[in-house]
Amino acid sequence: MNSHVQSSERKTEALSPFSFSYFTRNWWGVPGFLLLIFVFLLPVCRLVWLSVSNGEEVGLMLYQEVLLEKATWRTIQNTIIITISSTVLSLVIGVGLAFTMAYMNIRAKKWLQLLIFLPFLIPSYISTLAWVQFFGGNGPIQFLFNESVNLYSMGGIIFVLGLSHYPLVYLMSVEVFRRIPRELKYAASTSGASGGVVFRKVILPMALPGIASGGILAFLSNIDNFGIPAFLGIPANIRVLSTYIYEQIIGYGPSAFSRAAVLSVILGVIALIGTVVQWAIIRKSNVSETTARDTEPRYYLTRGWRNVAESALWIFLLLTTLVPLIVMASTSFIRAYGLSLSWENLSLKNYRYLLFEDAKTGSAIGNSVTLALATMLICMVIGTVIAYIRFKKPSFFVKASEIIVTIPYALPGTVFALAIILMWLQPLPGVQPGVYGTIWILLIAYITRFTVLQMRGSLTAFSQIDPSMEEAARTSGARAYVKWKSILFPLLMPGVLSGAALVFLTALTELTVSSLLWSSGSETIGVVIFSFEQAGYSTYSTAFSTLIVTAVLTMGILFVLFEKIWKKRVMKSDSN
Repeated sequence: MNSHVQSSERKTEALSPFSFSYFTRNWWGVPGFLLLIFVFLLPVCRLVWLSVSNGEEVGLMLYQEVLLEKATWRTIQNTIIITISSTVLSLVIGVGLAFTMAYMNIRAKKWLQLLIFLPFLIPSYISTLAWVQFFGGNGPIQFLFNESVNLYSMGGIIFVLGLSHYPLVYLMSVEVFRRIPRELKYAASTSGASGGVVFRKVILPMALPGIASGGILAFLSNIDNFGIPAFLGIPANIRVLSTYIYEQIIGYGPSAFSRAAVLSVILGVIALIGTVVQWAIIRKSNVSETTARDTEPRYYLTRGWRNVAESALWIFLLLTTLVPLIVMASTSFIRAYGLSLSWENLSLKNYRYLLFEDAKTGSAIGNSVTLALATMLICMVIGTVIAYIRFKKPSFFVKASEIIVTIPYALPGTVFALAIILMWLQPLPGVQPGVYGTIWILLIAYITRFTVLQMRGSLTAFSQIDPSMEEAARTSGARAYVKWKSILFPLLMPGVLSGAALVFLTALTELTVSSLLWSSGSETIGVVIFSFEQAGYSTYSTAFSTLIVTAVLTMGILFVLFEKIWKKRVMKSDSN
C-alpha cells in the first residue's frame, strides 16, 4: 500500500509542471491560482492601466501633463535626495554595528542587540514624535545647550529615516560577517596586510551580498515610508512622492486618482531602479564562500579600549532608542504643550481624555485590534497553506504564486493603497460591492499586503523540519490528523506564530495604507495619532503613542516568553 502511494507520488513529481497531465491532475489548484491573481495582482494592473487611460483613449497624455509641472520634478528630486541620503546613513550605522557585534570582544551583546532592534519594533511615526520631543523645547538638547534643533527639514527627515531603518542593514549584515572564514583574515594578516587592508580586500568583498541586501531593504523602506515625511515634511512644505500621492488623493480633484496613478508608477519605477542597481552590486560581488556560523570574537581589544568601545555603544544606543521614547512619554504628562517639565505642570489629564472621554480613541483601538486579529488569523491560514504547498510541491505555478503574493508588500504603501481603491470600487464590470468607505476595505488591504509576512514565517518553519520525520510517520501508518497533531504542529508552532506575531504588530500600528483607506467610523490607531499631530494636539498624540509603545513592548516580551516555554516543552517531550 505504502509502496503504491510512493510510486504514485514519484510519477506525479516526474511530470513537467507545464504538461497537460500535470495541469489536469492538479486542476484543484487552478481556482486558487486565479483567486491569487485577482486579489494580489489585478489591483496593480488596474493602477498601471489608469495611468495610461483617461476612459476615452490610451496614451501617455497624463504622464506628459504631470511631468511638465515644476512641482513634480521638485518632489522627485526631494524623494531621491532623501531616500539615498537616509539609506547611506542606515548603511553606515548598520554595517558599523554589525562589524562590532560580530568581531569584537564586547560584553552583554544580547542586551545591546535588543536595543538595536528596538527602532524596528516601534512604528516610525511614533519614533518621529519621540525625536521631535527630544530636540524640542522641553527636550534634553534645549536643557543642556539652550537651543532646539529643527527636525521639520530635509536633514530632519533624513536623520529620522536613517535611524529608523539601520536595524534592517544590521540584521542582513551581521550573519554574513559571522560566516566569513576567520582563516582568510589570519592568512592575510600573516602575509603582512594591515587591518585596513584586510577589511577592504578580504572582509568587505565577502560581506557585500549581506550589506547590499540590507541596503535594498533600507532603500525600499525609506522610499516607501509615509509617516516620517508626513509628520516632518508636510508642515514644512517639503514633499516626497509618498506624501504627494496622499495629497493628490485627498484633494478629490476631477483627475485626482489618475494623477496619483501616474505619480505611483513613477515612484514604483524609482524603487525598481534602486533595487536593480543594488541587485547588480550583489551579482558583481561574486562571493559565496561562506562557512558555518562563527560567533567567537576575532579582534580582542585591551581592557581599556574595550571599556571605551562598550561605553560608546551603550551611549549611542540609549540615546537613539530609549531616551527619545522617555522624553516623549514625559511630554505626554504635561498639562499643555509648551509648558516646562516641572511637577506643577504634570497631570494625567491627557490619558484620562484618551481613555475615558474621547470616543474616537476607543473606537480606533477597537478597530485596529479587530483588524489586526482578523488579518492575523486569515493570513495564518492562507500564508501557511501556500508555504506548505511551496515546501511540498515547488512547481512553476506555486513559485509564481509566491511572487504574486509578494508584489503588494514590495510596492510602496501609498501606491498599494491607491491600487486597492481602484480595484475594489468596481472589481468586475457592473459589480460594486460597496466596500470602499467601510472598514472592510482596510481588512482586504491588510490581508493582501501582509500575507507574504506569514508565508515567509511559515516557509521558514517548514524548511526546518526534516522531511524524513513526516515520511517516517506515514510509513508507520500514522493518519494525517495524528501526524499533524503529534509531529508537525508542535515543531511548526514557533515559526508560524513568529509570522503571525509580525502580521499582528504590523497591522496594529499600520499608517501608510490606512491614511488613504480610512473613513468615518473606521479610524485606526495610526490615523488618530496622525490626526492629533496634524491638528496640533501634541500632548494627545504623545500620550497615545506612549500607550501603544507600552503595549507593543509588552506583547513582544510575552511572545518571547511564550516561545521559550513552548520550545522547552517540545524539547522535553521529544527527549522523553
